[in-house]
Amino acid sequence: MDRGLSVEQVKLVIFDCDGVMFDSKHANEAYYNHILAHFGKPPMNSQQSKYVHMHTADQSIAYLFSDDPLAEQALAYRHQINYFPFISLMQMEPDLKAFLAHLRPTYKTAISTNRSDTMNRVLSDHGLQAYFDLVISSLDVKRPKPHPESLLKILNHFSLSPHEAIYVGDSEIDELAAKAAAIPFVAYKNKDLSAALHVEHFKGLEILLERKD
Repeated sequence: MDRGLSVEQVKLVIFDCDGVMFDSKHANEAYYNHILAHFGKPPMNSQQSKYVHMHTADQSIAYLFSDDPLAEQALAYRHQINYFPFISLMQMEPDLKAFLAHLRPTYKTAISTNRSDTMNRVLSDHGLQAYFDLVISSLDVKRPKPHPESLLKILNHFSLSPHEAIYVGDSEIDELAAKAAAIPFVAYKNKDLSAALHVEHFKGLEILLERKD
């Protein structure tokens, strides 16, 4: 249930990547199933698919190969191959570019994601680099989400307080990170999360942020 969101002081909109900017379910499943198949393992089940959607690549491999003697080999193989062939399977959310163009230059924009070495390529392949002032991936922090380090690093970069930002995410990990950073959380296409606001598309958030000239 929405607790209400006051945007009068908001100066910064922070986005998660997977599940918010992109529907990356098919891309992630193809990537991790490729790794599993390489080691003779069956495809992921629904619980495993949910886990890899939210966590870093290294965490996901550790989870998929938990208590498996092939775990170290799987991690090494994950670093040998790259995610780039799977980026084309990522579906950009409708109206994302239009929404980002609407935000700028009135609002600062940033990304906090548990993606690692793939984030820059994702942005370049989809022509999104110019829409963001700052991108923080799991490579830029010691403790990825749900730890708030990435969000706090973004606030510090812009010299802003938590109430001057909102974080748009779609998972429990995003919710926990936002709460720990004291940043108002906007849940995207996930009504099961506790959030200041729930939205099903960017148009609803655009209307809310229309308050500025």
